Amino acid sequence: MNNYPEKIANEEQLEELLSRPSAETVEMFKKLDGDIIFLGIAGKIGPSLANMAKRACEEAGVKKRIIGVSRFRDQQEKTQIENFGIETIQGDLLNRNFLESLPVVKNVFFLAGMKFGAVDNLSLTWAMNSYLPALVVEYFKDSRIVAYSTGCVYPLVPFVSGGSNEADMPQPVGEYAQSCLGRERMFEYGSKKNGTPVSLIRLNYAVEPRYGVLVDIATKVKNKLPVDLSMGYFNVIWQGDANEVVLRSLDHACSPAMVLNITGPEILSVRQVALDFGKIFGVNPILVGTESQTALLSNSSLAFGLFGKPKVPVSEVIEWTAHWMEENRKLLGKPTHFEVRDGKY
Repeated sequence: MNNYPEKIANEEQLEELLSRPSAETVEMFKKLDGDIIFLGIAGKIGPSLANMAKRACEEAGVKKRIIGVSRFRDQQEKTQIENFGIETIQGDLLNRNFLESLPVVKNVFFLAGMKFGAVDNLSLTWAMNSYLPALVVEYFKDSRIVAYSTGCVYPLVPFVSGGSNEADMPQPVGEYAQSCLGRERMFEYGSKKNGTPVSLIRLNYAVEPRYGVLVDIATKVKNKLPVDLSMGYFNVIWQGDANEVVLRSLDHACSPAMVLNITGPEILSVRQVALDFGKIFGVNPILVGTESQTALLSNSSLAFGLFGKPKVPVSEVIEWTAHWMEENRKLLGKPTHFEVRDGKY
C-alpha cells in the first residue's frame, strides 16, 4: 500500500485520507459535465465525500459549483464543510417549498435518511427513507442521481454463501429496512418514469477510526465488555474507498436504475476481529454467545469489476482504529447496531 501512514495522528490527517481522490476519480471529474449537489451532507459520510469531489475537481483543473444541503444542527460542521470550499444551503428537505427552491444541477448525491432511533419514530423513518426520495427524484428528474441505500434490504444469508448479490431479491427485515427498500423503489419509479439516470448504493458497512463496526467491536474489547457473537460475520470497507466508488458510480447511473453493492472482499469473523483487537490492547476479549450460521452479508463483485478492489485492506484499518483508540481520540458515538438480527434499529 502506497502513501498511507502506519498511524493516523489527528482528524486533519484522517480527513485528508478519507477525501483523497484517486487518479481514476480525478479523470472522471475532468470529463463530468455540470455542477454537483449533496442532499443530506451533514453526518458521518457526507463531508468527506463532498471534500473528495472538491479535491478531484481541483486536481482535474475544472471549476464546478459544489453545494451541500442539510439542516446543519451542528454549526461547527457547517463551518468545516464551508472551509473545504463547498457552498452550503441550510434547511429541511422534508419541507417541499425548501426542496423546490434548491438549484437544479446536473449531478445529485442523495445521502439523507434515518436509521438510528428508527424503531422509536417509524412515521419519520418512512418519511425520510421513502417519501423524501419520491419528492427528490421528481424534482431532479433531469439530473443524474446517486442515492445511498443499504445492504439491510437483503435477508440474512449463510456465511458460506459469500453474501447477497444485486440479482438476489430483497427481503428486508423490520420497518427500517423496509423503508429503505421503499427508497429504492421510489428512485426506480422516477428513473423509469422520466428516464432519470440513477445509481443505488447498497453500502454495508463503511468504517474509519471514529465509527463503524470495527469501532463497535474495539470499544467493547478495550473496555472489557461482552462481545456478542450471534451476528458472527460481517463485511466492511474503508470509507475512503467507499467514497471513491460512490463518486465514480455517477458515471454508471442509468435508467432503469443500477444497483451496486459496496463493501470489502472479505467476510470477517466477529470472534477473530475481537481477538485481533485484544492482542493489540493486551486484553482477553469477553466473547458471549455462539455464531449463527447466517448473517447480513453482501457480495461486491460487480463493483470490483467496474472499479477494482478497495485499496486499503481491513487489517490496516484495524491497526489504525486500535491506535486511534489507544490515544483516546474522538469517537462519533454512533454505534452501528450491526449485531441486530430482528431489524429493530
